[in-house]
Amino acid sequence: MARRFQTLDVFTETALAGNPLAVVLDADGLDDSRMQAIAAEFNLSETVFVFEPRNAINTARVRIFTPKRELPFAGHPTIGTAALLAHRRAGDMLAAQDLRIVLEEAVGDVVCSARHRKDKALAAYFELPKLPERLGGKPPPRAEVAASFGLEPGDIGFGRHEPSLFSAGAPYLFVPVRSLGAIGRAKPGAIARATADGPAAFLYTSEAERAGSAYHARMFAPAWGVTEDPATGSAAAAFAGVFHAFDRPGDGEHSLAIEQGFEMGRPSLIALGLTIEAGALRAATIGGSVVIVSSGSLDL
Repeated sequence: MARRFQTLDVFTETALAGNPLAVVLDADGLDDSRMQAIAAEFNLSETVFVFEPRNAINTARVRIFTPKRELPFAGHPTIGTAALLAHRRAGDMLAAQDLRIVLEEAVGDVVCSARHRKDKALAAYFELPKLPERLGGKPPPRAEVAASFGLEPGDIGFGRHEPSLFSAGAPYLFVPVRSLGAIGRAKPGAIARATADGPAAFLYTSEAERAGSAYHARMFAPAWGVTEDPATGSAAAAFAGVFHAFDRPGDGEHSLAIEQGFEMGRPSLIALGLTIEAGALRAATIGGSVVIVSSGSLDL
């Protein structure tokens, strides 16, 4: 059977940058092991499989796989799939207005908006289906964290920021790094206690390559089959909790640009939006650009 697929670059305005994604459009009849094998064949950070929605009012049901495991939620697959389905199914409407796309993921229904921009890449953003929560248990000591990534204990932490554990659907150890130079020296790795379920490691610093970026980041998840990820929307979603906890923003709307992938030659830019009311994080969004790169079929 020929199963259509397309590959995209997400969180970038230009092809061959950002985070590559494969979307298998004809996934009916594929079982778990077959989807996992296909994801391993693509060998990208994530591969999405598109099914008919369980609720007819929604756009599609999707399942997301890394080369080694299924994820209940991931950011660049959500952004990329929303933009692609809007473009494929209602391109004329998309050219005239933003389109609401609802993707059924294991974490729940994810409400997205897809946008056509004249002479620019497609774009999409989504509302977090689950606000970030601080995970139980203490993060590892600074010395252990530093050693896990080839850094010195003095490289860990800046301002109020210290290592923390948060999740907005996927678990991460957030590691603040004191400088751009230090984060550039970090070696892909994982903390000793990490399992196939996580946490993955998201290293970040308030120094940035590009003017306008609030943070520079790297993400490592070897247990998921991802040595390093060019852009990680699910980590950026959980980072809303980190930003709220350590930067203590005031009430109102806040927008942050998080850059990632520079060390890999895949520069990416993630837009994180937050709504703070009465000191509490009430809502957050993740957004970015999407470039369609290739089309093909799997003869499976």
